[in-house]
Order: sequence, then structure tokens, then C-alpha cells
Amino acid sequence: MIHGIHHTAISTGDIERSIDFYTSQLGFELVTRFEWDTSSEWADAITGLQGSAARAAMLKLSNAFIEIFEYASPEPRTADPERPVCDHGITHIALLVTDIDAEYQRLTAAGMHFNCPPGTQMRAIYGRDPDGNVVE
Repeated sequence: MIHGIHHTAISTGDIERSIDFYTSQLGFELVTRFEWDTSSEWADAITGLQGSAARAAMLKLSNAFIEIFEYASPEPRTADPERPVCDHGITHIALLVTDIDAEYQRLTAAGMHFNCPPGTQMRAIYGRDPDGNVVE
């Protein structure tokens, strides 16, 4: 039986930058870090990769987790940091806030780019993390 969603995973080229963004700007808490090297058969089996090696971190905010990976092997392809949300695949991570206007101002001042300010009808905004992943 499926009980719910446990976490979402993000691959990055700079795990420290991503951890810093999600903890200092979005309020996530670093729960744990782990890594494996190219001799890890279990990691290759799970990921479907050969000769994988990565560093990872699990972050938590309220009841949600984000797992961040920085792969050293195999060589990852860089994603388009401006990938449009209409493209197939996961389009965004949505966060629940109490004051969207205050968060928009705070995150804009911290350097996060948004498509537009919060509207009056639809109280939502799309911004991007340092890797270009969309955060609502």
C-alpha cells in the first residue's frame, strides 16, 4: 500500500550551493549526508547506472523531504537551466507559505529570479533555484 510521497530528488552540479539555497533561503533543514564510490554495486543496481559515484544530502521542511545528488560518475549532462515548464517531466516543486508577498520580496532580494510578482487572482509565483529547477 502506498502511503504518500516521501521525497523528491534533484541532481545538481554543486551540492553545497544547493544545500545552502534550500536551507538558508527556503528554510529546509539538513537531515543527513551520504555518498558512494564507483565500487558500490547496490547504488548501481538502484540507479540503473554503471560505475556511479555521488554525494547526496536529505533535506526536510515540515512533512516534505528533498534529496539532492551531485554525481561524479558517470559524467552527468547539464540540464537547460531555463527549461520551460511545458516540457515533459517534473515541472516544479511547490511550497506552502503564509505570506507570499513577503517571501517574494525576501527571495528576490536574495537573488532568486521569478517570472512575475504575485498576482491578485492567482496567488502563486514561479522562481528558479540555482540549477534552474522551478520552485512555486
